[in-house]
Amino acid sequence: MTATVVLLTSAAAGVPPAAFPHLRGARAVYASGLGEDVTDLLGAKPAPDPAVLAAEAAEGAVVLFAASTDDPAVRVLPGAVVIGQPSGAKLVDAALVMNRLRSPGGCPWDAEQTHESLRQYLVEETYELLEAIEDGDRVAMREELGDVLLQVLFHARVAAEHVGDPFDIDTVAGELVAKLVGRHPHVFADAERIATAERQEVKWEELKQAEKQRKSIVDGVALGQPATALAGKLGQRSGRAGIPLDLFPAGQDAASRLFVLAATARRAGVDPEGELRAVAKQFAADVRAAEANARAAGVEPSTLEADGWRRYWPSGG
Repeated sequence: MTATVVLLTSAAAGVPPAAFPHLRGARAVYASGLGEDVTDLLGAKPAPDPAVLAAEAAEGAVVLFAASTDDPAVRVLPGAVVIGQPSGAKLVDAALVMNRLRSPGGCPWDAEQTHESLRQYLVEETYELLEAIEDGDRVAMREELGDVLLQVLFHARVAAEHVGDPFDIDTVAGELVAKLVGRHPHVFADAERIATAERQEVKWEELKQAEKQRKSIVDGVALGQPATALAGKLGQRSGRAGIPLDLFPAGQDAASRLFVLAATARRAGVDPEGELRAVAKQFAADVRAAEANARAAGVEPSTLEADGWRRYWPSGG
């Protein structure tokens, strides 16, 4: 039997991530005891007669959404893989550990930190996560995601101690939930369904504009982000607003040309920050390779001049 049972106690919580590999390989997807609306939302069909379901599971991969393992349709699939919804209990544990570290008798270093002193770590950990993603290193991704989560927990814990305007991790999470639900009315309410990611992105910006009552299309753009990413974001925002390219900086200085390149690249759907970083990382790898080639030939890299670098530069670099 190759059946998978996905326990779905709340449609609003969504499908557990672990279920997606099973859904991609399923020959049929059914739902039992979840109601017609939820069944349609899942793209499933009502579960057939238990005997029919068991016979079908015996012949190929079947996924069944159900609210409980006591459901009759689940009971005819005794060998099925059961996937429950993620509980988030470890997130609670992480918040409790952060509280303990920050409290009297905890870690002296943690107790001394402020929002300002922690800024450098937020930036560093974010870039380390980005590098792990670019390298496809899933072990590093797990660790770096945890380090970024630590920054969120740390800042929220520091914020809870503020005398004039305290807030904690529950406030942060609550506002996030409200934002996500409010900006996805087609998922959590009865708004018109959105069929494409492109349309969703446009709708998201419209909802943000109304929600925050922004007076400018560049309101909300993080001006502290890396310059290439900032230029790309401004290019994207201005493109949506119909600002023509001839209004971009027209100077011939390096900074103006870089802005135009990054902004037009983002308008064309290219991430200039990511692409530039990829080229830079390849260049760094080529430098290392040339140094290794020189050492292998008995030449100290620090003595190389232009022709020497060309001689030992890796082919295809």
